[in-house]
Amino acid sequence: MCGILAVLGCADDSQGKRAHVLELSRRLKHRGPDWSGMYQVGDSYLSHQRLAIIDPASGDQPLYNEDKSIAVTVNGEIYNHEQLRAQLSSHTFRTGSDCEVIAHLYEEHGENFIDMLDGVFSFVLLDTRDHSFIAARDAIGVTPLYIGWGIDGSVWISSEMKGLNDDCEHFEIFPPGHLYSSKQGGFKRWYNPPWFSEAIPSVPYDPLALRKAFEKAVIKRLMTDVPFGVLLSGGLDSSLVAAVAVRHLAGTKAAKRWGTKLHSFCVGLEGSPDLKAAKEVANYLGTVHHEFHFSVQDGIDAIEDVIYHTETYDVTTIRASTPMFLMSRKIKSLGVKMVISGEGSDEIFGGYLYFHKAPNKEELHRETCHKIKALHQYDCLRANKATSAWGLEARVPFLDKEFINEAMSIDPEWKMIRPDLGRIEKWVLRKAFDDEEEPFLPKHILYRQKEQFSDGVGYSWIDGLKAHAESIVTDKMMSNAKFIYTHNTPTTKEAYCYRMIFERFFPQNSAILTVPGGPSVACSTAKAVEWDAQWSGNLDPSGRAALGVHLSAYEQGHVLANIAAGTSKTPRMIKVVAPGVAIES
Repeated sequence: MCGILAVLGCADDSQGKRAHVLELSRRLKHRGPDWSGMYQVGDSYLSHQRLAIIDPASGDQPLYNEDKSIAVTVNGEIYNHEQLRAQLSSHTFRTGSDCEVIAHLYEEHGENFIDMLDGVFSFVLLDTRDHSFIAARDAIGVTPLYIGWGIDGSVWISSEMKGLNDDCEHFEIFPPGHLYSSKQGGFKRWYNPPWFSEAIPSVPYDPLALRKAFEKAVIKRLMTDVPFGVLLSGGLDSSLVAAVAVRHLAGTKAAKRWGTKLHSFCVGLEGSPDLKAAKEVANYLGTVHHEFHFSVQDGIDAIEDVIYHTETYDVTTIRASTPMFLMSRKIKSLGVKMVISGEGSDEIFGGYLYFHKAPNKEELHRETCHKIKALHQYDCLRANKATSAWGLEARVPFLDKEFINEAMSIDPEWKMIRPDLGRIEKWVLRKAFDDEEEPFLPKHILYRQKEQFSDGVGYSWIDGLKAHAESIVTDKMMSNAKFIYTHNTPTTKEAYCYRMIFERFFPQNSAILTVPGGPSVACSTAKAVEWDAQWSGNLDPSGRAALGVHLSAYEQGHVLANIAAGTSKTPRMIKVVAPGVAIES
């Protein structure tokens, strides 16, 4: 992924202003360490920090049409760029960059081309012929983007908040699936899939169609001119990504350039569930496996950097981003610039453990719709920013537009967790890849219980974070939290700790409002907390808060009692076996 910053109509075309925009753009250099570019027309500036994945030799940005009357700065990957080039045969291309098609598509179709792009992207396009501009963000928000407004009438657009927060009177998240047009003076949603209305679908489950759609999504993401690999936790989602990539790598251009042996990467505390499972999957698939260890103290030491880069104070995101941040640095040190990851599956298929308590298929489907719509503030943000902090790109095939349409058209009755029928969470996905003749994965991996990344790296990671926060945040501080932090008031010492750090970096009210809030259990929305009465007293985003479901659930009341008494910093675990859920070890 790259970093983009655009300053449009700032009423200042001086050399001093150009130098200031360049300085702000450098705040995004971690996203694109390979090259920096700047284009200025009057009082409008397009800047770019490049991470070169496709056409490293000639694809520097900004990119232009033939006569340079149209300029565009892009962060993303356009997977169907070769097909689009073929449709633009009358145009002359300057580079081999997949993103150059955007300038030429605009020439042909004006603002009405965004849905033609198959990929993930954030871009700003400047039309110098009438001094207009458009900006757009991909369907789900895999790439981050913010928009702000200056007191001088300028519009600012940046891949990360740190590029514009000091210069805008107000700024906010650029909504996924939207286009901003200077001619229209506002946003327009370009992404309008059938599932977005949250109407309950009725298409029968077709395991082969689902499998083929996912295989196609993974194959697209093997498009690269640089070394790459897969993130492998040993859970279902990352293991399926790796299995499909291994099966289809041999015939790709990437294999001809980099070889047919796939590299896989895993991170965890010594002895963590993920390390054990990932090694087993890697051995089964024959990947070149790289295992990275970190200590709880390593993670705690990185928290401030993690919050600065992820630009959030959300507890779940910080817990999971930290191991990913540490692992990304190691991966980049090996010369790898792109990885494929498994984010998005739990939202699409109802894979989080709290879905065990979904009361009916209608509630389950609506919850999955809400979760997908919010991904840009949670897992997409984490996967992108925790890796981009070190100039590493993460690709997420589960969030492919075509795959989402296929998966979200299935009658949600098939996604319901039914122990009486032997269906655990994400059963439809597991069943689609349960091939007896040519197995994708060992059975016990294919049917391994969902483990959230922040849990799977080692249970003592979260326990250590809570103990660390306990040593920093006093009871008196917590008693005044509602007066100091009136929006999204921290309800735990861990949340209070992260909020303090966040506001040191991003003190503006606009920044505070970009982070979601509300009660959650095991990553649920606030609405889903109502599905089980006992959850309201055990609000924690860890999967272990799904009492009665997770095989290593928190003992109800034990943690709070020990903390109140000051007798324990590490919660004791108990085994709770969910009826009908058989997990082999």
